[in-house]
Amino acid sequence: MNRSTEPPTLGRLLASGTARLSEVTDTPRLDAEWLLAHALGTTRGQLLGRLNEPSPPTLFDKLLDRRAKWEPLAYVLGEWEFFSLPFFVEAPVLVPRPETEHLVEATLTFLPESAASTVCELGVGSGCVSVTIAKHRTEIRITGVDIRPANIELARRNAERHRVLDRLELREGDLFAALRPGDGPFDAIVSNPPYVEDSAWVELTPSIREYEDPVALLAGPDGLSVVRRIVDEAPAHLKPGGLLALELGLGQYEAVSEMLRAAGFVEIGCIRDLAGIQRIITARRST
Repeated sequence: MNRSTEPPTLGRLLASGTARLSEVTDTPRLDAEWLLAHALGTTRGQLLGRLNEPSPPTLFDKLLDRRAKWEPLAYVLGEWEFFSLPFFVEAPVLVPRPETEHLVEATLTFLPESAASTVCELGVGSGCVSVTIAKHRTEIRITGVDIRPANIELARRNAERHRVLDRLELREGDLFAALRPGDGPFDAIVSNPPYVEDSAWVELTPSIREYEDPVALLAGPDGLSVVRRIVDEAPAHLKPGGLLALELGLGQYEAVSEMLRAAGFVEIGCIRDLAGIQRIITARRST
């Protein structure tokens, strides 16, 4: 019997990759498409038009190995999309997630267009929130704070990539303690703070537990230890009438609403994510 020496097609390679990822992701076919397109240096759309072509030598197997060990797809690819913009991403900085886009929306809705506004982001991470806000409003200046030096450097790279570094001041330190004299008061303070209960760590998927930064996720027995600090200290750094916008976890909205009222905030509201969760809480410093 003559055996064919022709290399497998891209379609067959994609099918085998999909099967290999079936136990580590709910979207094995999509993940495999991203990885194979990345290995080929092409786009997913272009890949899907080439499935009958012979497969050339690629790094696909190595990329599959990483993903099969639960490494987040964003880390394997080295970048991820947020608010339709590409961002460099590397472990252990949090992977930008769709629900955090609502934090950007809340900020852009609050700040008047064509006004010279100032924003402070606490926990800048990859810079996706600050850079996106700056990208959409050229008149806004932003101060981004993070406790991790590596995160500051990653945010700087993303700001340079999107040409907004001239309007983004980066400060290394713990929340408001990182600010310098002359920083603020701000028109808006925004944050996607740690909000996962310590006891929930063991319940998270390996892709989170083994790769993402627990300091950026865990926040005490009720998940609100960092939120409390932000709410208590924010009034001293906000202009009267200024916005405080925070991302929250499931079931935390009512408790944080009470914190905000006790701290003198008014006009407390929320934005629900696509799953219906009260994801973003917004409030204004009383005048």
